[in-house]
Amino acid sequence: MLASKFHLNTLKEAPAEAEIISHQLMTRAGMIRKHAGGIYTYMPLALKTLRKVENIVRDEMNRAGAIELLMPVVQPAELWMESGRWVQYGAELLRIKDRHQRDFVLQPTSEEVITDIARNEIHSWRQLPVNFYHIQTKFRDERRPRFGLMRGREFTMKDAYSFDRDEASAQASYDAMYNAYVNIFSRLGLTFRAVAADTGSIGGDRSHEFQVIADTGEDLIVYNPDSQYAANIELADAPCLLASRAAPAEALREVETPNASKCEIVAEQLNVSLEKTVKAVVFMTTPAEGPGQLWLLMVRGDHEVNEVKIGKLPAFKDGYRMATEEEIMEYFGSKPGFLGPVKTVKPIHMLADRTVANMADFICGANREDYHFAGVNWGRDLPEPEVADLRNVVEGDPATDAPGKLAIQRGIEVGHVFFLGDKYSEKLKATFLNEQGKPEPLQMGCYGIGISRIMAAAIEQNHDDKGIIWPLAMAPFEVVICPIGWHKSEAVQQQAQQLYDTLRQDGVDVILDDRDVRPGVMFSEWELIGVPIRITIGDRGLKDGMVELQARSWPEARKVPVAEMLTSIKSLYSELKNTL
Repeated sequence: MLASKFHLNTLKEAPAEAEIISHQLMTRAGMIRKHAGGIYTYMPLALKTLRKVENIVRDEMNRAGAIELLMPVVQPAELWMESGRWVQYGAELLRIKDRHQRDFVLQPTSEEVITDIARNEIHSWRQLPVNFYHIQTKFRDERRPRFGLMRGREFTMKDAYSFDRDEASAQASYDAMYNAYVNIFSRLGLTFRAVAADTGSIGGDRSHEFQVIADTGEDLIVYNPDSQYAANIELADAPCLLASRAAPAEALREVETPNASKCEIVAEQLNVSLEKTVKAVVFMTTPAEGPGQLWLLMVRGDHEVNEVKIGKLPAFKDGYRMATEEEIMEYFGSKPGFLGPVKTVKPIHMLADRTVANMADFICGANREDYHFAGVNWGRDLPEPEVADLRNVVEGDPATDAPGKLAIQRGIEVGHVFFLGDKYSEKLKATFLNEQGKPEPLQMGCYGIGISRIMAAAIEQNHDDKGIIWPLAMAPFEVVICPIGWHKSEAVQQQAQQLYDTLRQDGVDVILDDRDVRPGVMFSEWELIGVPIRITIGDRGLKDGMVELQARSWPEARKVPVAEMLTSIKSLYSELKNTL
């Protein structure tokens, strides 16, 4: 490809709305152009990268035995009503009507459609297992689309769906997809972790997220550096930090704490460690039938309640919400900020985090504005608590899977695998006949990869103050040849053209910059775009028998003899390729 024949349109400044580096750099590099909130055109550079990602994904999916098809973007509402997600999915599901006033959706995912296909196409155990996938446009009506391709409304996704006869074979399909994902992200040249995760709105019983490690990631990943353990913070097991409960050493007493509605202020006023305080959070359960129950959940003052864990507790699984101020006044007689389990107005249900359950002589709200209780002890001042893991892990917590301490890093979710079981097959009546001719529900798994999000995540992980640093496998071009004085020097033009032709014949995705632009402008543009390898050819260097070779990740170019140029380029190309 000649640069004069390709569409390049870089910008010196990113739009003010571009908050994160990938949005800024993709806009400046001329890769994306915005039309509405969360809706972009992929310009030629971005499309080349998108197709390369798709090709690697497709190759590994095919290698793992999945079969490609293509499902529609527009889906009939009836299927979503059957699954229950027509209402459950919420406002992100874009509902539309056709000219006959029939309801449809713009698909955010395809569990309903693929299950409809399965119930009409799969009849016998002999047809199992099978795994269908497609790469298709998705639409989720985000309340606040932002961060460019990181959280857009329209995006490209690969989703796959496995169907098996029983849970054991479904788990084998899950493992095959997990391994395929490891291969995909390794081939893309990304640093990533596979972490245990919550199943969210998709549902199911087993789930892993694939997270690209980046300081700007929205997700927090908990991991043990001394083992293979890794989990999203929503799911990470938080250990008890006290080996046992000490005997009471203080009397229960009420202490004045003016305007101290937070544990940090209480600790400062009473001149104690924050670790001696207990934070109270009040929820009301919302079961489908019968009255709700009010619950007081307690975590140590320096910890935070984890609502994903709470939602998995038996009492909360049918739904819950934060208690209203009126409900809090009714049960505690005090406004929030001074609540505690001692001397409530009405009986309450209590849940203590594992660490809180082993605390002694702790400080909690006195259910009276501007007052707290100190010297509170279980068994003496309060009944023994019901105990559960209620909190987020914090850096330095002891690991529960093996010796060592837990660490936390940020990540960007680019892939997710779920074991669904019969969640959708039961609702949509997707069954097969077993060897005895009896119908059984299909066991399902689903597996998603954010194709377009991968591009943004790769940039968040790989950039510097000059621009993007693409991994070789994802780069819109692998090599750029920058001839200095292309229109003035026949020697430069001849050497550049010969190298260009040779690299193309060897299958390298190379672009020759034959534009009449200044060297500084040329170099800064290609550094912004992030092409992994740059070769600079100029009259001055050729007179000395040298050209310049530079990897995008190198701080400076290296002079290479013309006679060794091709060998050096191929060596660097192989080196970058082998780092995948």
